[in-house]
Amino acid sequence: MAASTESSFDTIAFIGGGNMASAIIGGLIRQGMPAARIAVAEPWDEARAALLQAHGITALAEPGAALERARLVVWAVKPQMLRQAAAAAGSFTRHAMHLSVAAGVRSDSIAEWVGSQRVVRAMPNTPALIGRGMTALFARAAITAAERADVEQVIATTGEYLWMDDEAQLDAATALSGSGPAYVYFFLQAMTQAGSDMGLTRDQAHQLAVATFAGAAELAHRSAEPPELLRRRVTSKGGTTHAAITSMQHSRIDWHFMRALHAARDRARALGDEFGNAPSGLAEVPAARS
Repeated sequence: MAASTESSFDTIAFIGGGNMASAIIGGLIRQGMPAARIAVAEPWDEARAALLQAHGITALAEPGAALERARLVVWAVKPQMLRQAAAAAGSFTRHAMHLSVAAGVRSDSIAEWVGSQRVVRAMPNTPALIGRGMTALFARAAITAAERADVEQVIATTGEYLWMDDEAQLDAATALSGSGPAYVYFFLQAMTQAGSDMGLTRDQAHQLAVATFAGAAELAHRSAEPPELLRRRVTSKGGTTHAAITSMQHSRIDWHFMRALHAARDRARALGDEFGNAPSGLAEVPAARS
């Protein structure tokens, strides 16, 4: 991986130097890309200093001629800032391939703003910070197979990836994997509180909850069996797990959770409408089950 990453890109430029940019930069450097071939345009002094200290890359206070050497430009800004960032950096980056990690903003809008059809959208998640991320990808028609491979080399440094055939699927991926870590933390918080309420210390409850999530997720990852069957294997009728699952089913927690994911998907679509150019409709959430 290291040799191919070096040969594929003379320079990679990042517009924005937040957590996701830092995760990708760290992954690239671990895979052998010299820090001297990475440039970041980041207006915040503290973020720029942190990137320089952590990675030794070229850190710019604003877009400049240094970006012109980049074959790949990663747009790692908030969705509401992408259009403004493209206006500031576009004159230095039109020759490059463009990879956007801005949630919701559609590739039609991005292509117009950056002046190029060579656009790939990515929806990563925060476990990318430790190399265990999951990133959904969509490429416009102008992206070649070789350029897809280049993007894969970059994203693979942060974890796994999955290509989407339809750009609209990125909104669903945003709801599942992009926002997904927050759902895990939400349930970890509830499990920790429940354990504390039942007499465990918070540290004990937290350790038990985190290890259970991590182990169950790894088992599901390795197993060919669907989650429903894995659940049934630990749900003996009349047992403790059965009591918990029955309580959740009576409260229709599964349905409420699916509604929450649809809300996240709809918000991703709305971001595209709010910060981009293309129209979008909102689908209905599933009907409640009796």
